[in-house]
Amino acid sequence: MPGTNPVRPDRTHTLSGERAIPTNVDPPPPSRLQLPPGPWATVLEALCAHFPRVDEATWRDRFARGRVLDGDGRALDVSTAYRVGAEVRYFREVADEPDIPFAETVIHADAHLVVACKPHFLPVAPTGAYVRETLLTRLVRRLGNPSLVPLHRIDRETAGLVMFSADPGSRAAYSALFRERRIRKHYLALAPPLPDLAFPHVHRSRLARGEPFFRMREVPGAPDSETLIEVVARGEHAWTYRLEAVTGRKHQLRVHMAALGAPILHDRFYPALQDPGPDEHRRPLQLFAHALAFDDPLDAAPRRFVAAPDFAVAAMPPQ
Repeated sequence: MPGTNPVRPDRTHTLSGERAIPTNVDPPPPSRLQLPPGPWATVLEALCAHFPRVDEATWRDRFARGRVLDGDGRALDVSTAYRVGAEVRYFREVADEPDIPFAETVIHADAHLVVACKPHFLPVAPTGAYVRETLLTRLVRRLGNPSLVPLHRIDRETAGLVMFSADPGSRAAYSALFRERRIRKHYLALAPPLPDLAFPHVHRSRLARGEPFFRMREVPGAPDSETLIEVVARGEHAWTYRLEAVTGRKHQLRVHMAALGAPILHDRFYPALQDPGPDEHRRPLQLFAHALAFDDPLDAAPRRFVAAPDFAVAAMPPQ
């Protein structure tokens, strides 16, 4: 594949093996919607009902500029008849989208997989106030591959490795690695010491939505989340922990560490929600997606991708 860095599947890949990949000017990938059952006569009416925060004038403008497409990528007209189950592709647009002044790094790219190291504060995929400034949008532009799809997610505040499917033909095989828990995901985190806890330690709990809606909380009941916790280094004020996310629940690592009495440094959500405000670029969450390891579903070869965090291991004083 032009502009990629093919690497043998049976070796460990690190940031040191990165090659520059040319940037192009492809637009951000469109969002997709399968039209649900409803009483609407046109696609325009359906979109207005489905997205009540976007007014009709805005949708008409997007139609006029070719920003609403069918499943084959053809521009739709405002008079296009509504059909249940039809796929509509539309380009989200956000006014005054904030810039994320940190760069991603591509550490591996082949015909099937792309592995990138995401900086703090950059979302994996378009969401909320972010469309252009997302890892997916940047990689689509950089690699010239609109078929890229993230195989998993990490929080916007978390940095580190994210794996993408580059080929729809092999996507299901790689997606199954995550669904069937056949991939090992290791993180590094800086957090207060836990001198009274025996390591390695397994923390299991049941997670549910908290307040506000974007937070999670532990609740009584059968565990549906599991984290293996080990200590990598012990500093005076903070320890470096290796966290293995056995399950992949939202905010799982952050909730589990806070529940143990060692919230990850600079966490603005746990254990208590801090006042909302702009990103504090000098105080990123000290959580890093460090390694991904699995047997390749196409040829059974062992594969491992590794990146190093930018924080000093076990060296940070209390903040």
